[in-house]
Amino acid sequence: MDNFLILERLDRLERLLIANKEVLTFEETCDYTGISRSYLYKLTAAGNIPHSKPNGKLIFFERKKIVRWLLQNERKSIGEIEVIADPVR
Repeated sequence: MDNFLILERLDRLERLLIANKEVLTFEETCDYTGISRSYLYKLTAAGNIPHSKPNGKLIFFERKKIVRWLLQNERKSIGEIEVIADPVR
């Protein structure tokens, strides 16, 4: 099997394992969200993303809270807005 395919499959397996964890490390959160390390540091330093620092150094994230944070400020589609505006439709 080609090395590229092996690495691709390992990466896919790693992502599946991360998706099933409840608590993510800093690196896992970067991988899970696609947010760069520098931007995630900025978000945590400003207190703009839910996180924990149990020992004052390592940063951890609860996956459910991260998903909620990612989905905040939802924008409704035109179809959803039309249904709200005219529910009889």
